[in-house]
Amino acid sequence: MLVVGIAGGTGSGKTTVVEKIVKRFHPDNVVILPQDSYYRDNRNVPVKKRQLINFDHPSSIEFPLLIDHIKKLKAGKIIHQPIYSFITCTRSEETITVKPADVVIIEGILILADEKLRELIDIKVFVDADADDRLGRIILRDINERGRSVAQVLERYDKTVKPMHLQFIEPTKRYADLIVPQGGNNEVGIDILISIIEKNLRTRKK
Repeated sequence: MLVVGIAGGTGSGKTTVVEKIVKRFHPDNVVILPQDSYYRDNRNVPVKKRQLINFDHPSSIEFPLLIDHIKKLKAGKIIHQPIYSFITCTRSEETITVKPADVVIIEGILILADEKLRELIDIKVFVDADADDRLGRIILRDINERGRSVAQVLERYDKTVKPMHLQFIEPTKRYADLIVPQGGNNEVGIDILISIIEKNLRTRKK
C-alpha cells in the first residue's frame, strides 16, 4: 500500500488535486482519508462556543485515530472513517466503511504537522497557492458549505486561519517531497505527481 499525503493551506486547491489524481486510477485501487473527518467531536462544547473553535490548530485534530486507521489499512484491515459536520461541529453516529487499497490519499491542511503521521506517508505533497486566491475560495466554501456569513469568514480568517497558516501550515512545506504551485490549476505538477505514484506502485509490485 502506498500512502500519499496532500497538504497545503486552506483553499489552496488540495481537493482539486486529489480529484484529478483519483480520476487516473480505478476506483477500487484508491481511497481518500480527509483530515476533515478526524476533527475532534465537540458535542460536549456549548453550541455558542463551537463557532469559536480553532480548526486550523493541530490540537483540533484527533491524530492518534487517523494514525491508527492508516496502520490498520496497511495491515489489510477495514476501518470506519468518521463523518464530521462543520455546521454542528460534531461527529455523526454513522461512519464510512473504508477497505484497504493500493493507494491511500490523506488530504488536509495539517497532515504534515504531526511527526508520527509523517512517518507513515510515503509521498509528501504540499499544494501551494497565493494567499488572495485561497481567501477567495475560503469565502465561497464557508458560505456555501458551512453556513457562515462573509463577515464571519473574514473575522475567522484574520483571527485564526491566517496566523495558524503562518505558524503551523506554511512551515510544513519543508517536509514535502513535491511542491505543487497554483493548486489544482497546475496540470504539469499534477501529472508529475501521478507519474511518481505510478512509478512507486510498479516498483512495489515487482
